[in-house]
Amino acid sequence: MGSIALAQGGFWSGTARRENGTMPASLLVVEDDETIRETIRDALQLEGFAVTACGNGRDALKILERDTAADAFGLVVLDLMLPGLGGLDLCRALRAARNQTPILVVSARDSETDRVLGLEVGADDYLVKPFGMRELVARCRALLRRSSTLQEQAKVLDHANLRLYQEECRVTRDGVDVNLSPKEYRLLELFMQNPRRVWSRDKLLENIWGYDYIGDSKTVDVHIRWLREKLENNPSEPVHLLTVRGFGYRFG
Repeated sequence: MGSIALAQGGFWSGTARRENGTMPASLLVVEDDETIRETIRDALQLEGFAVTACGNGRDALKILERDTAADAFGLVVLDLMLPGLGGLDLCRALRAARNQTPILVVSARDSETDRVLGLEVGADDYLVKPFGMRELVARCRALLRRSSTLQEQAKVLDHANLRLYQEECRVTRDGVDVNLSPKEYRLLELFMQNPRRVWSRDKLLENIWGYDYIGDSKTVDVHIRWLREKLENNPSEPVHLLTVRGFGYRFG
């Protein structure tokens, strides 16, 4: 939707390349306007990226769900005004499913409200149409660099006598493996990634069970109790998973 203005002088000069001899990053472009979609794909391919493109949100969701186990894509370039499943709904669905692939929104919607909403539902950056290809490529590279740095930093999470190995989905307490269910593991990971942040039951449900979960919020309390029994020396007097009365829970 809308138009794209190419940067003066066309695309970045030079031919497609691999940096440092590594394989090119794979990008998914989701744009319903065929001309814009092909222009973006050509520009990114000229810069050495491996690009998959589709024209609607539902196809994009299927592609990402199919390939998520292999971390097939380093970045999603996403239009908001898509037929069927819109870009905002696609962002929400991916984040609810714990898919943390960086998302660059490209949209003709240029109000502050639109930009803030896009970032709040899970986008990592927002580029307003029309834009130049030089800026698009630069933003893609910046997001990929930031994502790579965060991944390196987040492989192992430590707190007191607890250690969480993200690549292995494994937790140890005093060096001994702790047997956690998938939900318990994801709760602990979220807490350890955000130490001292207070989480309401609703926010925990949204992040771990999904925004469309219709069950009782007391399931959060049950899982917190189970985690305390496995992680705390004295579950009735926790030092890791703390209750903030009237607000929810925090870690540390």
